[in-house]
Parts: sequence; C-alpha cells; structure tokens
Amino acid sequence: MQVFNYQSAFSRNIGWITQEEQALLRNKRVAIGGLGGVGGSHLITLTRLGVGKFNISDLDNFEIANFNRQYGACVSTLDQPKAEVAERTIKDINPEVEVRNFKEGINRDNLDDFLTGVDIYVDSLDIFALEIRRAVFARCYALGIPTITAAPMGMGTAMLVFMPGKMSFEEYFALDGYSFEEQILRFVIGVSPTVMQRKYLVERSSVNFLKKKVPSTPMGIELAAGVACSNVLKILLNRGEVIHAPHGLHFDAYRNKLVKTWRPWGNNNPLQTIMFWRLKKMLGV
Repeated sequence: MQVFNYQSAFSRNIGWITQEEQALLRNKRVAIGGLGGVGGSHLITLTRLGVGKFNISDLDNFEIANFNRQYGACVSTLDQPKAEVAERTIKDINPEVEVRNFKEGINRDNLDDFLTGVDIYVDSLDIFALEIRRAVFARCYALGIPTITAAPMGMGTAMLVFMPGKMSFEEYFALDGYSFEEQILRFVIGVSPTVMQRKYLVERSSVNFLKKKVPSTPMGIELAAGVACSNVLKILLNRGEVIHAPHGLHFDAYRNKLVKTWRPWGNNNPLQTIMFWRLKKMLGV
C-alpha cells in the first residue's frame, strides 16, 4: 500500500517550477472566498499545485442547479455544505494540507481573522455579493494583500489583479451612487471591459439581475481557474510580470480571442461609460 508523500505527490510540477519553489508553495497560505463555481476549481487547482495552507469560506449547501459547473456538486453531495465537501476533498488530495474553514461565511466581524497570515486572496464570491466583496477587497488593500478575480464569462474568462499600492478595487469599479442592478452591471463590465461574450448570448432572458440569475458554462469555470491560478503562482513565487488594474486580461475560447485591456480611471473611462449604457439598454436594467 502506498503512503502519501508530499514530494512524490507533486513531483510532476517540477520542471515548470523548481524544487525550492515547490517548498515555498507548501508554506504559502491562500484565502478563497466562496467555493461554488470558480471557488471550488480554484481550490482544487491550487491544492494540486502543492499550496499547503488555505483559509476557505462558504455558507451554502450543494443543490442540483450547481451540477453544470461546480466542483464537488454531485448526487452524493446534495444538501451537504460546500465548505465541508471542499475541505474533505483537498485533504483527500493532500492529507497534510492546513485548512481554516469559515463555514459561517465571511462577514465584517470575522474578516480580519479570515485574512490572518494570508499571502494572496482569490475572489470567488457570488457575483451578487457585492457588499462583502467590497469589504474584503478594501481590507486586503489596507493590509497589503494581493487580490485576484478571474470571472467565468461565457466560454472564456476575464481576469483582474489588484496589487498593494496600485489601483484599488474601489478606484477601478467606481460603484458608489448606483442602484444594485447597475452596480452588478458595472462589476461585469469592469472585470470584462470588452464584454465580448455578449456576442453569443442566445437567451437574453437568462440574465436577470433582479432575480440574481446569470448563465454559466463549465468551460468558463475551468478556464478561469487556469488563468487565475497561473497568476497566483507568479505572485506567490515573484516570477515575472503580473498584469494588474487598470490593465486586465480576457480570453474567450468560443470566439478564439485574447484581449489585453487597459482602462485608465476604471469604470470612469469614457469607453466604460459607453459600454455601461449599451449593456443597460440591451439587458433592460
């Protein structure tokens, strides 16, 4: 019977990273807020990369509507807490992994505890959880913690990174003074300035911000994990240039397009204002 061994388990990473870098990853702590669509895939990818410490959080249970995209969503886990399933899964991959599990979710009372000792925060909160998302990003910025969000956009992904001392989440997204539905729309166009996935949205009625409903694909989820975790690696190991706000990256596998975006002033950029009103009209927000 084989016995778990960290070096053997992650030996196939060596070549793309060094032995010394693998040892560094073993001692890095990553915080992941939300373990649904992208969150679950981010967590599994980083666990298989050999990251040894996680702070994770989710307060929902798995349901059938999660089956099309969420890691861990299956018949055997229906009605089970996502946070518990996630912890059990990564400990099955790496029995030595250290997990701090905030099963009650992230809130303003436990936010500092959630971010204690964290090297990077990977945003995976529900798209509609704007209030706590803003609080998390603001606290990370104050604490000097890099943050990354890679959202599944159709059959692609759009990524934004916020680095300490550079442009902040609040400066970029400029959400104050807008209704909830408008804030969601501004978040979407902020993450994905070109919104090129709109070209193949075949059922506009599937997007309903009032009912907190948006469509998704498993391809978008997995592409998001690949892009986000590649950049998490670069940040944790201080390897090479990282694109950060007001610059972003959007890859769409359906349209065979890769776009590097640059939006000085974030959502206050004139191009963003035009896109905001265009999408607002298109979706009837």
